[in-house]
Amino acid sequence: MNKDNKLILEENITGFKYKKNLSNLNVSFNRTAFIFFAFLIVFILYSSKIVFLSNLEINLKKNLSSKSEFRSNIVDRNGKIIAKTVITKNIGINPPDIIDKSKLILNLKIIFPDKDYIKISEKINKGKFFYLEKNVSRKNYKKLFLLGDKSIKEEPKISRIYPNGALFSHILGQIDDNNNGISGLEKSFDYELKTTKNDLKLSLDSDIQYLIREELIASSEIFRNIGAASILLDVNTGEIISMVSVPDFDLNKRENIVDKNLINRATKGVYEFGSVFKTFTFTAGLNEEIIDVDTPFENLEKNISCAGNNIGEYDNKIPTDLTAEEILIRSGNIGSVRIGQKLGIDKYSSFLNIIGITSKINFDIEETGNPIPFKWGKCKLATSSFGHGITTTLLQLSKAYAVISNGGYLIEPTLIRNKKLNKENYKRVLNKEVSDKVNKVLRKIVSTKEGTAGFANVKGYEVAGKTGTAQKSENGKYTNKKVNTFVSVFPYSKPKFTLLVLLDEPEANQEYIYTFRDGTNFKYKGNNRNTAGWTSVEIAGKIIEKIGPILATKY
Repeated sequence: MNKDNKLILEENITGFKYKKNLSNLNVSFNRTAFIFFAFLIVFILYSSKIVFLSNLEINLKKNLSSKSEFRSNIVDRNGKIIAKTVITKNIGINPPDIIDKSKLILNLKIIFPDKDYIKISEKINKGKFFYLEKNVSRKNYKKLFLLGDKSIKEEPKISRIYPNGALFSHILGQIDDNNNGISGLEKSFDYELKTTKNDLKLSLDSDIQYLIREELIASSEIFRNIGAASILLDVNTGEIISMVSVPDFDLNKRENIVDKNLINRATKGVYEFGSVFKTFTFTAGLNEEIIDVDTPFENLEKNISCAGNNIGEYDNKIPTDLTAEEILIRSGNIGSVRIGQKLGIDKYSSFLNIIGITSKINFDIEETGNPIPFKWGKCKLATSSFGHGITTTLLQLSKAYAVISNGGYLIEPTLIRNKKLNKENYKRVLNKEVSDKVNKVLRKIVSTKEGTAGFANVKGYEVAGKTGTAQKSENGKYTNKKVNTFVSVFPYSKPKFTLLVLLDEPEANQEYIYTFRDGTNFKYKGNNRNTAGWTSVEIAGKIIEKIGPILATKY
């Protein structure tokens, strides 16, 4: 009996425990299922919204494209996008739809912490719709969407974005509010960008552009120059690999550029370039067979006078007896004048015009300067022979040095990628023998102690080049402010590139430590001279050190 009762009790307990456990399992399962299905519904709704927005964006792109408002991409020579049209969102607030003003402002502060919420609060109080953020980022758009506030309104908008910010600002240019190009390539190729879906492929290399820009920006910290510019040109095709002018500006900010210091110094700036012109005088003399590299010039004066103006040497240590090539290597003023006088006005002026120094240049962007016209005379011939009193642009200077270094072919600089370009397709205006002779002398300017460009003698790259230091003119009078330029060609034995570096109003830096790049690692502390050999050459050397390996690998 007791045994039976005990057995019954155990059965009941067992059954009780079993039923209790089963009940808990059911409850847990029901809760999990509810949470799962709730999440599923939210996910479906969110996904539907995303799909809807995606379809909306696609349809907008189609509609905008059909209206010629959708511009094609602009890419660099390697296909990297540097200008792109996208659909963005303008975000506005409609005050009548606000349920909780304090909560809304608190949420907005989390997403946009830098905005002025006193002004935003005032706008809300006025009760009229206003824009909170134009071209809102995708990240912030998602945050706003998740708020679920009905007062937040979105407005799809077509926008032109520039992923690199200021990197190509002077080249790409700007568009207006109606999506029309108003400067740079955006203007020059406005029709093509609107009417074709094909990318506009440039000759520029983004990586090299970045490295050069960094060095030009750094130059202002070393030499306190107010601006700088550079051009890296393929001398055999005319393709521009890099073109930089600083200071520059962020294209994404859509600012009205009024600051004169933001001029494109590579194409628009018109300067006297000084001694870089001595290369043209020397080359013209060789081409006309008036001189040879070893033609002697004896008893050169230290000073000569022309129309009451004194012409002297920049360095009194320059010997009075020099050969033609020594005149160029040592950058002699008087010797260059004598070569120019041997040439005469007609031959020298004609040569400068042929290589593109004094003539207008056709280029891919409108922002180009024109040399200041002048009348030739005996004194103008004398001063022009060493780069004084004659102007041109850095772009035209790059073209002229390309012609001289590439065997005499009259290439045309371009920003557009063209695989078919080759120097043999261009007119030849200079004998190859002359070109080879000039390149050898330019190499000595960099590689010998008599030259003025030793800081650019980067080991392994056969750098050749010529320095130029010129005084800036203000109100018709020369000042102590300088424009320093270095034009380099490398490798000199088989020229491929010319790199031009311009520093606008550099100052001497007596504390700067120079390091020779010829393998000796010899260091030299700066002095009080702010000539091109101590400024532009140094920056060019730093640039070649960085981009040289890339050029050797890619090109």
